[in-house]
Amino acid sequence: MATDVILDTNVLVAGGFNRHSASAKILGLVRKGKLRVVWNHETRGEIEYILRKIPPLSMRDSKALFRKDARFRGRTDPGQFRYVPDPADRKFAALADASGATLISNDDDLLAGRKRARVPIVTPEEFLRPVSSPSPPDEHSARHSARPRRVRRRRR
Repeated sequence: MATDVILDTNVLVAGGFNRHSASAKILGLVRKGKLRVVWNHETRGEIEYILRKIPPLSMRDSKALFRKDARFRGRTDPGQFRYVPDPADRKFAALADASGATLISNDDDLLAGRKRARVPIVTPEEFLRPVSSPSPPDEHSARHSARPRRVRRRRR
């Protein structure tokens, strides 16, 4: 079963310009069916509008992005998200809140509001990061990283 996510427009733009970015990896997971992009009329409208304005980017992946079964038909209220400074970004926060899907964004305004959000708002890198906690350093690496390094100066 695919994981539901909401992609902010900037994730699509970043993924379109850098094939090796975390955003591009997320788009690859969408194409493979591992992620399902939840959308509504408002978010789809903005995404299509922006992508049409950037000639190198196309809507060729729109079938993967805007699957009919992933359309959110419930009510959203962007006005409830005034803590997001940019009114154009509020529709994404409202959709995430109403649908319960994780919002993936590189937008500073949306990321700054994550403490107030009821659903996760993460960067593409954070979304791809494994959930498991890092393993404790081994004795050798802990010993060497704790020791200050001496800088050798060249004699003149």
